[in-house]
Amino acid sequence: MLKAPPPLLLASASRYRAELLARLRLPFASESPDIDEQPAAGEAPVTLALRLARTKAAALRPRHPQAWIIGSDQVAVTDDRVLGKPGHRARAIEQLTLASGREVRFETAVVLSTPDGRFFEAVDSTHVRFRELTTDQIARYVDAEQPFDCAGSFKCEGYGITLFEAIESRDPTALVGLPLIALCGLLRDAGYTLP
Repeated sequence: MLKAPPPLLLASASRYRAELLARLRLPFASESPDIDEQPAAGEAPVTLALRLARTKAAALRPRHPQAWIIGSDQVAVTDDRVLGKPGHRARAIEQLTLASGREVRFETAVVLSTPDGRFFEAVDSTHVRFRELTTDQIARYVDAEQPFDCAGSFKCEGYGITLFEAIESRDPTALVGLPLIALCGLLRDAGYTLP
């Protein structure tokens, strides 16, 4: 009889991350860690993404001592300015106007916390080059897709792909919010059996 894999818990309420994790065909549950995601003064994007991913995983540990907990966070930055989730139309238009004709870097951190207290972590850097966008093009995109819950104000897995000149990444899932190649490596390093 095959032994059941340890329980996985995704420390996130993001439907995008849950959809990505489901691709691995492993049983998992999701739970919001409900943490403060404000950056510290002068905190570098990579440091911020890793800190938030760790904090998310650690926040659920007391309630789920036997789970293998996955925390992930993404920070978008252009010209040393962090682009968060816009939350509304005007902010999404502002962010895409700023990104027009520029490169936006996405630092996506993933952390695996095991029941025995170990932490495994990785960061994927994805570079997105936006084409020159007109005000009308930006408004049409925002109205069509309403990417208000996405860092950088777009959904690359959807209509947002029309905004770009190029995407450079080791892992295409990182831009959506959970780098599955890195996560699989962390799971294997921690002793989790994968194909």
